[in-house]
Amino acid sequence: MEIRFEQLSRTWPDGTRALDGIELTIAAGTFCVLLGHSGAGKSTLLRCVNGLESPTAGAVLVNGLRVDRRSLPLLRKRIAMVHQHFGLVARGSGAANVMAGAVSALPLWRVLTGLYPEPLKRKACALMEAVGLEEAHLRRRAEQLSGGQQQRLGLARAFMLDPAIILADEPVASLDPGTGREAMALLRRQARERGATVLCSLHQLDLARAFADRIVALHRGRVIFDGRPEALRERDLAVIYAKGEGAPAGATVGLREAV
Repeated sequence: MEIRFEQLSRTWPDGTRALDGIELTIAAGTFCVLLGHSGAGKSTLLRCVNGLESPTAGAVLVNGLRVDRRSLPLLRKRIAMVHQHFGLVARGSGAANVMAGAVSALPLWRVLTGLYPEPLKRKACALMEAVGLEEAHLRRRAEQLSGGQQQRLGLARAFMLDPAIILADEPVASLDPGTGREAMALLRRQARERGATVLCSLHQLDLARAFADRIVALHRGRVIFDGRPEALRERDLAVIYAKGEGAPAGATVGLREAV
C-alpha cells in the first residue's frame, strides 16, 4: 500500500510543532527508514499513519484513503506495528502473543477466552518457525525469552493478518548490535516476501544504510533529506543531527528524489 503525507502538521498544546508541513509519498513495497535525533518527529509521523495521533493540519492517505475515524477500523486491519520494547504480554506464552496480532479481526469473546480458531493457531506456528523460533517457544512465557527472541515474537505477531504496511518504531533499540542486525534482516525479508510497505524509525545509521531502500531524515519536524542510502553524506548528517532550532550556519541538505 502507498502512504502519502499531504502538508501534514502536528502541534502540541504547548505550541511545540512536532511535524511541520510534511509532504511525502512512500510507494507500495518500499522499505523506508526515518532518521533524526530524539524529538525530530519520527514517532509522531508513524503514529499519524495508524491514527494514534491526529494531524493539526494536512492529511495522511493510505492508497488514497484518508486516515480518519471512519477509515481506521478498516485500515488498522492492514497496518501492523513493531515496538521498541516488544509490546508483549510478559506472562503470556509465545503462541498467545503471536496470535494477539489477529485480535482486530476476531469476535470479542474469542479474544477474552483465548479460544482462537485452528487456522490462526496453525498460522502462528508457521510464522514462529519463519522467524527462527522453535516449537519449545510456543509454550514458554515471553518473559522467559531473550531480547532477540522476544523481538522475533513481535515480528511474527505483526504478520498475523498479512499487513500491507508495517510501522516499526525503533524496533532494535533494546537489542545488542548483532541481534539488532538479525532482527532488521528478518523484518526486511518477511516484508519483501509479502510485498509490505515498511516505515521504520532508527537511530542506527549503519542499519539504515544496510537495509533501507529510501531514507527520509527529519529535523524539528521537517524533511531535510530524502533519498537513497548511498546519497547520504557526512555533511548531510551534520544537518540531520544538529541541535537547536535549525541547521548549523551555512549547512544545507538538498532533498533528493527517491528512486
